Amino acid sequence: MRSNRSRRARRGNAVTEVALMMVPLLGLLFGIMDFGFAIFLRSTLQHAVREGVRYAVTYQTESGQCQDASIVHRVKEASIGFLEGKESTIHVRYFDPVTFAELAGAANRPGNIVEVSVENYEYKWMAPLFWSSQALWIHVRSSDRMESLPDGLLAPCR
Repeated sequence: MRSNRSRRARRGNAVTEVALMMVPLLGLLFGIMDFGFAIFLRSTLQHAVREGVRYAVTYQTESGQCQDASIVHRVKEASIGFLEGKESTIHVRYFDPVTFAELAGAANRPGNIVEVSVENYEYKWMAPLFWSSQALWIHVRSSDRMESLPDGLLAPCR
């Protein structure tokens, strides 16, 4: 008689033990997924700005657009949708190769340095209670020297 009663009492323990094990296990799983996605996002944005610089140094443009707008479009395409509606985070800058001073105006000339960056991209953690309620701010950039133009050709509008 006693063994039946103790068996029934132990059945409820299994449910309690599983519930107590699942909380930290799911917390660890969501934390790994969250960090993994943040690393994937940064890697994707870094690839996108690299593609933008490759596109910039060859002076290519989309039909009907100037060079900077074409570069921004190329970066958005390479970001697999993460930069959709966040065009204000994409920046194209040109620098003097000797002084490294930022150039304004028609600065997309051969020999100048072009920098494409994504700045202040806000990633909100999927599971904020594990890390914090603060967002992760991602900044990525890439730069290269502008190629020379074939004889007789001018740089496109900026």
